[in-house]
Amino acid sequence: MKEFRFRIIIVALSVLFGLYLLYPTFADYNNNRNIAEQLAAYKDSVKQASPAMSDDELGKLVIIKEELIKEADPSIAKDREKRVKLGLDLQGGMYLVMEVNTAKLIERVAKDPDKAFKDYLAQAEQESKRSELNVVNILAEKLKQNGIRLNRYFGTIRQEEAEIIAELEEQEKDAVSRAIEIIRNRVDQYGVSEPTIQKQGSRRIIVELPGIAREEEAKQLLQGRALLEFKLVKETEFTYPVMYRVDEVLARVLNPSDTVAVKDSTSEADTSAANLTDEEFAKKHPFFYLARPIEQSQYADAYVKESDKNKLMNYLNLPQVKDAIPDNVEFVLTAKAEIMGEGQKYHILYMVNKKPELTGGVIVDALANLDPSTGAPIVTMQMDTEGSRDWARITGANVGKRCAIVLDGLLYTAPVIRGKIPTGNSQIEGMADLNEAKLLEIVLKAGALPAPIDIIEERTVGPSLGQDSINAGVSSTLLALLLVTIFMIFYYKKAGTVADFALLFTIVFIMGILAGFQATLTLPGIAGMILTIGMAVDANVIIYERIREELSTGKTVKAAIESGFLNSYSAIFDSNITTFFTGIILYQFGSGPVQGFALTLMIGILASLFSALFITRLIFDMMASKGAKLNIG
Repeated sequence: MKEFRFRIIIVALSVLFGLYLLYPTFADYNNNRNIAEQLAAYKDSVKQASPAMSDDELGKLVIIKEELIKEADPSIAKDREKRVKLGLDLQGGMYLVMEVNTAKLIERVAKDPDKAFKDYLAQAEQESKRSELNVVNILAEKLKQNGIRLNRYFGTIRQEEAEIIAELEEQEKDAVSRAIEIIRNRVDQYGVSEPTIQKQGSRRIIVELPGIAREEEAKQLLQGRALLEFKLVKETEFTYPVMYRVDEVLARVLNPSDTVAVKDSTSEADTSAANLTDEEFAKKHPFFYLARPIEQSQYADAYVKESDKNKLMNYLNLPQVKDAIPDNVEFVLTAKAEIMGEGQKYHILYMVNKKPELTGGVIVDALANLDPSTGAPIVTMQMDTEGSRDWARITGANVGKRCAIVLDGLLYTAPVIRGKIPTGNSQIEGMADLNEAKLLEIVLKAGALPAPIDIIEERTVGPSLGQDSINAGVSSTLLALLLVTIFMIFYYKKAGTVADFALLFTIVFIMGILAGFQATLTLPGIAGMILTIGMAVDANVIIYERIREELSTGKTVKAAIESGFLNSYSAIFDSNITTFFTGIILYQFGSGPVQGFALTLMIGILASLFSALFITRLIFDMMASKGAKLNIG
């Protein structure tokens, strides 16, 4: 056994590692089942205690309860993060192919577009839909064929055609990037877990939203115009009393049996924190437990852990809490979480006026650059004439106050107004680097969506249909495994049993690798796994036939095994490598479902080769060393 010790250790470690990677998936399944049972019991108890409670309020309480359950056990979030993810066809959701209507963008930036221009643009738009060419190039060619110079509608009279085309193409490309940024912001705010947003071609965007139940609401969210707002941040003396009132109301709502008295003092929560345990402080001051005021700051801003963001917003959306907040103000969180302290990510909570001083429709341009005097990244923005007048009035009346730039309900920056800005030119500072400034440039430009977004393909999978797909996939996989197992045992006897044993390891390896890389398992992926089960024994069949031939010539079992494996390598590698290359091509050029099939197939090929050439060989060598009879049917 000493001669096989190294190979045994490798096999054992491989199997244990596969099971280790697969364990979070099993744990997540049990967690979801337990949470569902607890929520059902909680829902029944709340209904019995408060029969008059509306379904909307009950739903919000259930969401908060679910967050509390998950927060109590950090392993739930870790297991969910490391599990094998399910595609839309297995868990339900929406698949959308959206197209940015860049023709509308070109029409908007054109100078005095006449009827002839609009006709040529419409023709270019139709041709663009049938080809891979962009609207700009097609339109430029049509204008040229009709003797019309491009600078009649774009650029300046001194610009060359190529220069104008390059500028228009850049605007077209930028419009798609801005649309992707808007969609990503909205999807994140909407609370979709594990969304997929990616660009396809020059102007198409693929959006996958797992677990979406209200399709029309989601489409409206994605197609609506982005909302950029400039809002004044409330003063400290106004914000703190509201915070303490919210804290008091939350304590009563979440712990109705307790009597909680909260003083209207900016230091009371800190004093309590020093005298209470974390659990006691969270119960007595649920708001300040999640939103910790920034120490030694002149402002009433608060730190919020990224993991607590959704829970805090659920709290703030409770009807009782909304009643405690004045109608003219609201809380907003920063869009980006900053790493502070011991590597923990935090958002900052602000209180701002609900009514904006100005909206993003007045922004005509924004540019990210480096400040020539300091070298720090900045973003300059330019407003139109009407916006410039309003901006001068707003900045002049609010010197020393902070103005928050909010996009789709998320705050990007809140600079202090240093003085009256008579022109529409403004400068934003405080970005970490030029990349962050570029992102803010896109956000500012995205205040008004540059072009409409059309949904050109839509697929919806209901959760029940997704569960049916899972059941069908599991049944198909088990049936395929059973048939292959029976055939191998029937035809190859003891050697067939060894192949089936290695096949079980192959499935463990496939699922473990999928979980380890956090890949998404789709219905075509299950089909690829079923195909892999058949292919997994293909190498064993070739090896067994070669060993059978070697035994028929009178060789010993050990020699027959050695020659059988050696003479099978070329055929096994040729067939599997060609299939693997096919999988690479499918993955590179295919879309989501095809990629899922290709990925599972490629992983399955590697896993089956390891099982056939390493595990099966190890078992055969151990049998031969003990003098066991090798029965190959």
